[in-house]
Amino acid sequence: MADPPRTCDVVVVGGGIVGLTVARELLIRRPDTQVCVLERERRLAAHQTSHSSGVIHAGIYYAPGSLKARLCVEGAALLYAYCEERGIEAKRNGKLIVATDSDELPRLDELERRGLANGVPGLRRIGPHQIGEIEPHARGVAALHSPETGVVDFGRVAEALAKDIEEAGGTAITGCGVTGLEPSGDRIAVEHDRGRTEASFAITCAGAWSDRLAVAVGAPAEPRIVPFRGAYLRLRPERRDLVRGSIYPVPDPELPFLGGHLTRTIDGEVLLGPSALMVGARDAYRLSRIRGGDLAASLGWPGTWRLIARNWRSGITEIRHAASRRAFVAALRGYVPELSTRDVLPGPAGIRAQALDRNGHLVDDFVVHRTDRAIHVRNAPSPAATSSLALARLIADEAEQVM
Repeated sequence: MADPPRTCDVVVVGGGIVGLTVARELLIRRPDTQVCVLERERRLAAHQTSHSSGVIHAGIYYAPGSLKARLCVEGAALLYAYCEERGIEAKRNGKLIVATDSDELPRLDELERRGLANGVPGLRRIGPHQIGEIEPHARGVAALHSPETGVVDFGRVAEALAKDIEEAGGTAITGCGVTGLEPSGDRIAVEHDRGRTEASFAITCAGAWSDRLAVAVGAPAEPRIVPFRGAYLRLRPERRDLVRGSIYPVPDPELPFLGGHLTRTIDGEVLLGPSALMVGARDAYRLSRIRGGDLAASLGWPGTWRLIARNWRSGITEIRHAASRRAFVAALRGYVPELSTRDVLPGPAGIRAQALDRNGHLVDDFVVHRTDRAIHVRNAPSPAATSSLALARLIADEAEQVM
């Protein structure tokens, strides 16, 4: 295992897809810059990057003018181009967002308005007959069809990015968790598990742990990261013909979650989910994992209790879906009626590092803060992987102003 350097120009904290794209972008712009990525886990892309269904989002859901709206549309185009250049398979297999009854049509109207305002390519409104033409086993009164939504293996994308960094003269060190940052004059000391690295600048892309590093060096106390566990089911191989691409419900406009959906992944498997359950650890891939510090941080944040008070009905539904496969499948059967509990098997789980403000609102945009000699990516859940190449440009623009 390589040792981290004692000195370098820029330290990027976090070896997920956002940290890797940032490091790559800096090296493209300034080839002579010494860039080092420090990752706490034993491998790169160990968390959100490799624990998702791999959807390349088109940019439909996000408020026009937000960072998510702009960077998702731009990032998807960059990502498809990058995959083509690197020989990474990426399929534009499309998405339907299905309204199952007339009560959901106003929300579908709003999604259509947002998607068109955001410049989502090819987005169109369709009726029941066209739903069946695109997804023969789906049913609804209307839908939005996004032909540019696709899937990819983001783990493979991360591997390619790491190779780009190495070939450009950068380094990515695993098994090296960062414990603190100490700015002093025109330098910043990065304290980590294997000593100390002096740099001119640091960029933290630490996912579920992003708030702790930022707050420790003077960033605002909010937003606070609260972990949500998303669990998937998967279709039995003989029932994968129920889904061609992706089939999504019309989401709850009060929450930044997209609802339980069905997605054919890049390897041909079909995932159902995810759930969205607040958990007691920032790496609670198993529900039984609870870390005292993580739990105390969530329960000690006033926004947590305000979120629960405001959304307790949704919370009960998520608990029921997490506890009962029958209830989970019943919700999905609203727009894929042929689906049965006999068709599904246990699937993977992931953790969404979701930022929560003091008033109990789940932050539905990317958040970036700057402190002395450092930039911090404070909130980068989905669609961060889709947006990563565009988000890296934004971060590099910020960094170049002070480097």
